[in-house]
Amino acid sequence: MARLLVSAAHKSSGKTTISIGLCAALAGRGLRVQPFKKGPDYIDPMWLGQASGRPCFNLDPYLMTPEQIRSLFAQHGSQADISLIEGNKGLYDGLALDGSNSNAALAHMLDLPVVLVIDARGMTRGIAPLILGYQAFDRNIRIAGVILNQLGGSRHEAKLRAVIEHYTDVPVLGAIAHDPLLSVTERHLGLMPSHEADDAVQRIRTIGQRIAEQVDLQKVIDLAATARPLPPLASEPPAATARPSAPRVRIGLARDKAFGFYYPDDLAALEAAGAELVPFDTLNDPALPAVDGLFIGGGFPEMFMAELQANASLREAIASAIEAGLPVYAECGGLMYLARSLSWRGQTCRMVGAIPGDVTMHDKPVGRGYVTLATTPDAPWPAQGVRELRGHEFHYSSLDKLAPGVRFAYRVTRGHGVDGQHDGIVHRNLLASYAHLRSIGPEGWAGQFVDFVRSKRAAPGEAILCAEPLGAAA
Repeated sequence: MARLLVSAAHKSSGKTTISIGLCAALAGRGLRVQPFKKGPDYIDPMWLGQASGRPCFNLDPYLMTPEQIRSLFAQHGSQADISLIEGNKGLYDGLALDGSNSNAALAHMLDLPVVLVIDARGMTRGIAPLILGYQAFDRNIRIAGVILNQLGGSRHEAKLRAVIEHYTDVPVLGAIAHDPLLSVTERHLGLMPSHEADDAVQRIRTIGQRIAEQVDLQKVIDLAATARPLPPLASEPPAATARPSAPRVRIGLARDKAFGFYYPDDLAALEAAGAELVPFDTLNDPALPAVDGLFIGGGFPEMFMAELQANASLREAIASAIEAGLPVYAECGGLMYLARSLSWRGQTCRMVGAIPGDVTMHDKPVGRGYVTLATTPDAPWPAQGVRELRGHEFHYSSLDKLAPGVRFAYRVTRGHGVDGQHDGIVHRNLLASYAHLRSIGPEGWAGQFVDFVRSKRAAPGEAILCAEPLGAAA
């Protein structure tokens, strides 16, 4: 299985753009490229998936066991000609002092040759001790090549190549000049998601062309092929599957420019558990499709709050359905959409109104990083026997003016959640949290939610929708 890790000396070195370009350029050569992303992220995987033409999967040492990471990697990597894993932050960065959840640890776990991206602005001879130090820090990690980024011109490139060749044994795979075209628009949560960028296809094509011109793709392919065969997997518990006698359920999936943060393996787990996913557009659809439940993931509702407010008929339909008992699961952006209002940059717009609180956007993150949650008796569908859940959050918003008596599914033991102590607002059959969960294995949330939807299902062929909208949600 040909594979490599694209990492960097530090954050913001350009590894995401280079990874996108490599995926596009290698796929342009006719290779089946399977992208992966280390850590919790939705936006980078969207771009990597579009560039490669294959869904990108996250490998997260905090949210997954080593066996789960190896299994997911083997499952999807074995179906490709080359697997490319984009790291997060720097090669040796991570939460743990011992580096057990760093990019380097992932490289060691999957025996990945490492391509180190170096932002070389202002560097000449000093690049040698940087590379030598990264090699010496952990001899179990094989830095198999470097890609120089943000170069000032041909003279700068020549000096760097001479220094690296003289002092190290690491080959230079590419040298990329500073180029405004090699960029993707950024906003408060990172890159703009590819599904929002109307010119995403052209951007990816341009980035792929630039990378192909300045990186030796054959050397990259040959380097990936040097990865040794992975040891066979230990027996794994079967993935969640629908019970033979259990009826399938229809779960509406909010998927549009406002909402798009979904892990592809979570969606697959929902389907495996017996759900038919029915996409709907919160910006344009006047009504809900006939469904037994809803899943509204994260996204950027603040960027489209005027359009969300304008689609009053759908907001009212969702509010009515929730009051009638429709099972709904919402994460982060979905929680914001289901609140009474959303305020940002001096403007306030009405939202669905199912959650008795108002959302306010801030200039700095309110909650950011991994979270640990303890389930409470109010959780509508907790995992049987599970008392602690792990997830992640990244939100610039707060939920204010909550009505008294709000019930919560989780007690926060790490992270911020809604108020620093609680997360997972429960209202009728709605569960809405700032935390993003990951459904791994048969104990994951996807199977639990499908079973919950099935248990609350209306008569066969019917959906839990109210004919009359709630005036409070208008």
